[in-house]
Amino acid sequence: MFWDNHMHSNFSGDSDAAPIDMINSAKAKGLLGITFTDHIDIDYPKEYGFFDLDLDNYYISQHALALEQSTEDFTILTGLEVGLQPHIAKKCQAVVNQFPYDFIIGSTHIVDRLDPYFDDFWQQGSEKDALDRYYACILENINAFTDFDSLGHLDYAFRYAKTPDIKNNTHTPYFDIIDAILSQIIKLDKALEINTAALRKGMKNPNPAASIIKRYHELGGKLITIGADAHTPEDVGADFNILPDLLSSCGFTEYAVYKKRKPVLYPLG
Repeated sequence: MFWDNHMHSNFSGDSDAAPIDMINSAKAKGLLGITFTDHIDIDYPKEYGFFDLDLDNYYISQHALALEQSTEDFTILTGLEVGLQPHIAKKCQAVVNQFPYDFIIGSTHIVDRLDPYFDDFWQQGSEKDALDRYYACILENINAFTDFDSLGHLDYAFRYAKTPDIKNNTHTPYFDIIDAILSQIIKLDKALEINTAALRKGMKNPNPAASIIKRYHELGGKLITIGADAHTPEDVGADFNILPDLLSSCGFTEYAVYKKRKPVLYPLG
């Protein structure tokens, strides 16, 4: 009885999935609904690839498909995953304002012109130093741009860490900066995304780790969103079966689905 609120289709530079195939997969898995959140990363380094988005075609096409394929029992929403960097905050604002999206995820994919997905991010010194800087960039980003609804995959960079002990130790060594990030999103009344893609990337927890989710609740955080970060139909709703027990152990009984940029709460169980 979940919604998947983070997924990509062939409008994103890193997916070949037809939107209708993502929809059919979600229906087959018994989800209540989905939100398409295709990537737009303004000023993404061109040497890595293409992360622009045909915004006009994306919104018009996805919205039309949503109207055609939604039913009484299954709803399709249209959102964006916006890649944040401080120097593009005004451009991000213009993108968000262009169409009446349901949901905006604010994510950090770029750290000082480097993407943790690629090896050059990890060749600047120690992994710990690189990850300290990654978290610092998240805080800089959410201070510079605030018109998002949920903070995407907080400990994303750890998916690609080379050392297993570092890969699965995303909280304790970075406690103070994580507290600062969580306190800021609570102050801004933003949600924290629970992203199960980490489990497909060799991590033991979703992004973020259970201890971070629990800490968010302890600090007063009330809103969480859920997404599998699927780029293929097979991964829609992946590993959602672990979420009721995990999230209830962190203090949550509900999750949010953003419709017209407003949270609607659904029970976890």
